[in-house]
Amino acid sequence: MKRSIELIKNRSDIGAGTRGADLGIDAMEIAAINKGSLFFKQFPHVDVPTRNETVYENNPSPYAKHIKEIYQQCKHLSFAVETSLSKGSFPVVFSGDHSSGIGTVSGISAAFPEKVIGIIWIDAHADIHSPYTTPSGNMHGMPLAAVLGLDNLQDRINDVDPETQKYWEKLKALGKSESKLDPGHLIYFGVRDTEIPEDNLIADLGIKNFKVDEVRQRGIQACIDESFSRLKDCDFIYVSFDVDSMDSDLVSEGTGTPVPKGFEPTEIIQLLDGFLINEKVLCLEIVEVNPLLDKQGNKMAEIAFDIVEKTIV
Repeated sequence: MKRSIELIKNRSDIGAGTRGADLGIDAMEIAAINKGSLFFKQFPHVDVPTRNETVYENNPSPYAKHIKEIYQQCKHLSFAVETSLSKGSFPVVFSGDHSSGIGTVSGISAAFPEKVIGIIWIDAHADIHSPYTTPSGNMHGMPLAAVLGLDNLQDRINDVDPETQKYWEKLKALGKSESKLDPGHLIYFGVRDTEIPEDNLIADLGIKNFKVDEVRQRGIQACIDESFSRLKDCDFIYVSFDVDSMDSDLVSEGTGTPVPKGFEPTEIIQLLDGFLINEKVLCLEIVEVNPLLDKQGNKMAEIAFDIVEKTIV
């Protein structure tokens, strides 16, 4: 991959339901050191300041936990991504929990406000809840609703307080005041653990989900080709890889919300190789490695790093 790579390290985990994803980046660096790899030394990097200490404070927003701090976090991440892209770099974003997607997409939109952005979201989860529909209040399940500018009020189950509403609107407007994404320009890979409000929204919007079985039956390249066909009107594409897209039974449970029957690491490598060869892809993000939940030592971080090294270098 012959691009000017810059690493952005976003060690935030306040959008997750369990602690530990903030340690995922360091766990991958340890995996690199143990492997004798200089990956994290050979590229320039930026450290995004975090607000992880706020987990000790009272949480006034039960349907969007830590939303004020997540807004601030995403604002800083957005600036880091925008700055990287403005320099002509290819940002590879290492994040803790997946609420970071709001900041990353916002940074892309801020750097290229007139361009059409497509998203390839490799994940076990749809991440398209809003504060009005979430069963947990954890904001790593909401990034795509934010960048789409959607509340999904038709499936509303929560009465959201005014302060939460204020920061939700601020998150939706981050980087670009209007919606940053057309639903037709969002493609899922591996989504298999959803709730009814998400299913309804995905069906209503016609969002394509390449399920694991479909990818295996049709072949990885055929699904990659169809993805690019669906995103043909996009100027740029952002690829987000959540490690829980992989099979928790076969790989590791070292992630916040592990789900079985997912992809194997070799399939993820093939997918990322196929996506990154396209010059429209301008940013890659890797999220949700949680070494505190790993029952096999540092296995998830080792596998995630191996995937990144094989697809980036």
